[in-house]
Amino acid sequence: MTALPVDRLTDDQVRDLLLTTRNIAVVGASDRPGRASYGVFRFLLDRGYQATPVNPTLDGRAVHGRPSVAALEEAGPLDMVDVFRRSEDAGAVVDEAIRLKAKSVWLQLGIWDEAAAARARAAGITIAMDRCPVIEWGRLGLPSRIAA
Repeated sequence: MTALPVDRLTDDQVRDLLLTTRNIAVVGASDRPGRASYGVFRFLLDRGYQATPVNPTLDGRAVHGRPSVAALEEAGPLDMVDVFRRSEDAGAVVDEAIRLKAKSVWLQLGIWDEAAAARARAAGITIAMDRCPVIEWGRLGLPSRIAA
């Protein structure tokens, strides 16, 4: 028997999450091409998601043509909150996502917080941890774009 990943999501659950999500707030998005969040943000847009960069230091500057916002509450509606922050900072973002009634939270590679995950699950929010949507998309053989 194969053990489930740290977030306990099955491939079917990850597939469903990626294919049913429409609006994504990317917390920690960057306008610098060398950053992972810059590339992942482009990937999400190319797949047909409505994505909003969330980063107070960007001060409204655009990332791939999408204007940034300073706070998560400005990015709604929130189907998914994709988090590019350190594990020790992720819990506060998860709590904000819970408060704002996001449907899911995605913590990027190397990011996990079991206590925050438990709070999200208790609030009925799906949480992916230590994963990258780009990697999962290819691994699961998903289509080139989400359905409109």
